[in-house]
Amino acid sequence: MKPAYEYGEEVRLIRNVRNDGTYPGMEVGELLIKRGSIGCVYDVGTYLQDQLIYRVHFLDQGRTVGCREEELIRATDEWIPNRFEFRDRVKTRVALSSEGQIIAEKGTVGEIQKVMREPGRMYYLVRFGDDIYQIPEQALAGEDDDDAS
Repeated sequence: MKPAYEYGEEVRLIRNVRNDGTYPGMEVGELLIKRGSIGCVYDVGTYLQDQLIYRVHFLDQGRTVGCREEELIRATDEWIPNRFEFRDRVKTRVALSSEGQIIAEKGTVGEIQKVMREPGRMYYLVRFGDDIYQIPEQALAGEDDDDAS
């Protein structure tokens, strides 16, 4: 296994990292580092002999955490900050339809199930009732925002 990132390289975290129980002094599940944060690789090791783990120091947060390769991109790569996080409640800015059928009227409240990103594009998987739909960020507002009523 050849590491994608080398010692001293700046990387950006693309997923929130929470304490899995290995970070001392914090509760399990507590947020350690928020997605979008930039850190510096200062060690590369393995876990279970088949996963590379990068020890990344996040200077702004004063923490060093272990990150898997799929959680990182180069700090210079394109990054679009996301407005919403998992379990945030949102409402639609416009009526949404799929295959000609209205799936959510303007102002319908839903819950973020997953943050998704592709180069140049940010979208979310949002639960409306029992159904989950892929919705672009610009079609959503915070549940308490006045601009989606």
